[in-house]
Amino acid sequence: MFKPTVGPIIGHTTTNHARIFLRGELQKDALVFAGIRYRRAGENHWSKGVFTELTILRDMCDVIALNDLITDSVYEYQAGWFSPMSPVHTVETIQELPLQWPREIYRFRTQSSKNTMPRAYIAGSCRYLRMTAGIASAPHLGDRIFASITSLAERAEPPISAMLMTGDQIYVDDLNLVAPDREYKDILSKYRTAFSQPHISKLMSGVPTYMILDDHEIEDNWPVNESKADAYLYENAMAAYELYQASHSPAYHLLANGQVSKKLQQYWYQFCEGDIEWFITDSRTRRNLSASDRRILDEEQEQALLKWLINSPARVKFVVTSVMFYPDRKLNGDDAWKAFPEQRLRLLETIRAHGIKNVLFISGDVHGSLTSRLTHSADPDFEVHTIVSSPLCNSKLLPYAKASTFILDQALARTTSGDYRHELTSEVISQDNFAHLVVDAEQVRVNYHDRDGKQLQTISIKLR
Repeated sequence: MFKPTVGPIIGHTTTNHARIFLRGELQKDALVFAGIRYRRAGENHWSKGVFTELTILRDMCDVIALNDLITDSVYEYQAGWFSPMSPVHTVETIQELPLQWPREIYRFRTQSSKNTMPRAYIAGSCRYLRMTAGIASAPHLGDRIFASITSLAERAEPPISAMLMTGDQIYVDDLNLVAPDREYKDILSKYRTAFSQPHISKLMSGVPTYMILDDHEIEDNWPVNESKADAYLYENAMAAYELYQASHSPAYHLLANGQVSKKLQQYWYQFCEGDIEWFITDSRTRRNLSASDRRILDEEQEQALLKWLINSPARVKFVVTSVMFYPDRKLNGDDAWKAFPEQRLRLLETIRAHGIKNVLFISGDVHGSLTSRLTHSADPDFEVHTIVSSPLCNSKLLPYAKASTFILDQALARTTSGDYRHELTSEVISQDNFAHLVVDAEQVRVNYHDRDGKQLQTISIKLR
């Protein structure tokens, strides 16, 4: 067996289930299979292999689900792909072959079932990896921060439960003015290169990773500048996104046979861990730009989000929106929630009317990091926080955000019952960085680190 050409990537992981993405290589006129075997750390005997057939229709990628795992346990696994000599093999018959597995052993941890224990997460966005003719230019620049995240994950206590990558994991349009990618094969090549760099590959093989797209998975500020000719680009970009980012997420349902469905209804999804729940919104592909019903989230998604906010018993509710919920930018803010004030106000009024506590919005996009607090002039019980983490790796062509980038001297929204007012609760970080979030009984601690892992600042958000 051979090492995966991309992956393995640990995706959605629960107390007893884990999804693992991997890619093999096309072999002319021959079957190709990928497999995983696993064991609890400390055990000697491997499980039987779990296999899947790889096809060119899915760029030789697939997701293998491991089920009936033991809660709060470290697992070791091996992953690889091969092409059998016989052309009549099936997923069932190859289990009897005497396979030579790749030597590398990876590790991951299942969730704990304990509700109240501290949890930790990594959040980041905007990882620029410039590509020229399908080859990464100076790839170490776009990969080095993941070595620092891996180093932190290896010693973190509590252990890192998941990494949230909140948009612009690749830049389809990185040479937009010269030669923007539009062809499916070129976009796939970009994903393969981006996700197979050594440091990000090591990190994602051991830390469950949850992703959602932003505009650069398609093109800058999508869909404002969309033309009829862009239907071709969109179809190709989304097909690649579904394979490499969505496939290992909870957006795909688990079938009765224990494997992951190949049918996808929407890109937004939810997951939970103990008394912490996450709602990952798709704030990019379901927009309505018409004057009569402007929406950044489609109606179905908005209703699902409101229902979750109202009815979820979670102690802490994280809402991921790839573009900023607030504060608004002075310039170029119309790509974010600033341009959809009615829908944003509906969310805020719902949170306030129902007295929902400990709602935190996680965003990226702006190439600057910050935390801020939103209050209401007539309702002392209302409080919402935002945590922004961006970029993981900036382009030299793009500026970093600064405090002066944002509108901070006026109310976010004014209503007949009072004003929504916000204030920064951190400095604005204007360099490559990532956020390390620690949630305990009393607070969410936000630790920002630079690309070398050095801690830049720490902010404590008190839970109520």
